[in-house]
Amino acid sequence: MNRRKIIKAFLSGLILPLVPIKIDAAAKKSGRRLILIELSGANDGLNTVIPYSDDRYYGLRPELAIKKDDSISITDDFSLHSALKNLVNVFEDNDLAIIHGLGYPGANRSHFKSIALWETGGDGSASGRSGWLTEDIEDLMGDKHLDAHGISLDGGMGVFTSPDGIWLSMTSANQFLQLSENQFVLSEKTKNPSLNLLLNRALDLNTSMERISQKLSASFKYPKSRVNAGDLGRQLSSAARLIAAGINTPIFKVKINGFDTHENQLWRHNDLLRNLGNAISGFKKQMVELGEWENTLVFTYSEFGRRAIENFNSGTDHGTAAPHFLIGGKVNGGIYGKHPDLGNLIEGDMRYTLDYRAIYELILGKWFSIQDNKFKSYRSDNLNKKLIL
Repeated sequence: MNRRKIIKAFLSGLILPLVPIKIDAAAKKSGRRLILIELSGANDGLNTVIPYSDDRYYGLRPELAIKKDDSISITDDFSLHSALKNLVNVFEDNDLAIIHGLGYPGANRSHFKSIALWETGGDGSASGRSGWLTEDIEDLMGDKHLDAHGISLDGGMGVFTSPDGIWLSMTSANQFLQLSENQFVLSEKTKNPSLNLLLNRALDLNTSMERISQKLSASFKYPKSRVNAGDLGRQLSSAARLIAAGINTPIFKVKINGFDTHENQLWRHNDLLRNLGNAISGFKKQMVELGEWENTLVFTYSEFGRRAIENFNSGTDHGTAAPHFLIGGKVNGGIYGKHPDLGNLIEGDMRYTLDYRAIYELILGKWFSIQDNKFKSYRSDNLNKKLIL
């Protein structure tokens, strides 16, 4: 066994499970996929989906409130930040659902702890031991030609924590093309059972890597549209390239950094939202060109929202509840849930109105048709009937 190559592969960001891999049982035969977009640092939902008809909003934020002329009205009560103008087009196409007031009991305001809760499906009292979707996705019967259970294109693997399955981390699709140089050379057996288990897992991983590399090396139809939206645009373009090449995986994960806006929020948040809106609308165009928009669901998440009350540094501090987006060709667009009452705050924080795990149940139960999923106790009949077609 060439230990140097083993170590090199681990340092490349590949996650190698240490129990038998069920490569034949992960993706839905329908070919449906989920794109997770992490808004890292905690997005200010109140300046993203703006309650412009509520005078209390302007009272809470005398400096940071977005003026009515600087937002785009989508209902009689709510508008989107003007930087999201390209996302408004997606909303008008009925492909964007805005879900108000997502949060959880016992809110934790630590970036590290709260994102761990969101990615494992926990709350303020306990977190999960694995990614919120890994067990259900691994057990879902599907295509025997699955290439991976999930691929992270931002390097983060918290949501993919699992002792099983093939969950890959690559920051660029081009890295897959270089994997042939780093493949494992595993020609010998050993009497050490633990080492044999590692070698067998490495063979499974190597097979997945080789299959992905071969697909990317072949010619395939690539969408003409480009996603010009900073690093998030690059990641989503990589996801589009993998999809166009026929890479069979039900989950992609990407991330946009910079939402921890304790100071100078107005211009910083504007730039972040512009990239977010451009990235999502550009990615939609690519999926439409590929004929894959109906099979694609995009979900944004963040560790928490931000305080309703602005601070003294032209910014906002760590908060609790926030709205998030579900986008896709099968989404029944509109506004869902109840906006937190700005007159009923807890120390400047909004009270959450919907447990975020209801959205996890919706994704697993309705999108992937896994009725007996780990979040079934959070099932919302209203969301299940209306939000995803």
